[in-house]
Amino acid sequence: MKLLGYDFAAPWYFLLLGLIPLLLIWKYAFANREKASLTLSTINGLKFAGAGWKSYADQFLTVLRIAAFILLVIALARPQNHSATEESTTEGIDIVMSMDISGSMLALDFTPNRLEAAKQLGTEFIDARKNDRIGLVIFAGESFTQCPITADHAVLKNLFREIHSGMVDDGTAIGMGLATAVDRL
Repeated sequence: MKLLGYDFAAPWYFLLLGLIPLLLIWKYAFANREKASLTLSTINGLKFAGAGWKSYADQFLTVLRIAAFILLVIALARPQNHSATEESTTEGIDIVMSMDISGSMLALDFTPNRLEAAKQLGTEFIDARKNDRIGLVIFAGESFTQCPITADHAVLKNLFREIHSGMVDDGTAIGMGLATAVDRL
């Protein structure tokens, strides 16, 4: 169903709009019976009294309720605009970072140590590579994949923060770290 340039995924919800007259009949025919009434022999004294602000507010609230119901029905019908399509292509590459977490990375020649400096530099590198998918392999005495190749850089940076020396047996198996990284690619 197309209406005002929009397609609707669930147009059968518009059948609910048929409830509006029924709700109005119920409000004005049956709901007003519960109000207090005053029996007068003549209404000549009330001719010039006019309606009070409360009756106008009640009518205004009724209009707002109907408008809200109509908007809810439109939302349930799920309007979709197909004329506003946009295609974008991005080019990126797959990168696997291999990081040494052996005990030698705790040397204090960088502030605060080599491992923390490498983690900071790695995080900056990830931030600079917006369109690339990046993975992470860590190694010491053995190597393993800390994070497979992903486009979710937030997860990767969180895993970077959790890296610490001693996660695997100590040593420097750089060949295994590079082989695991190449295997991930």
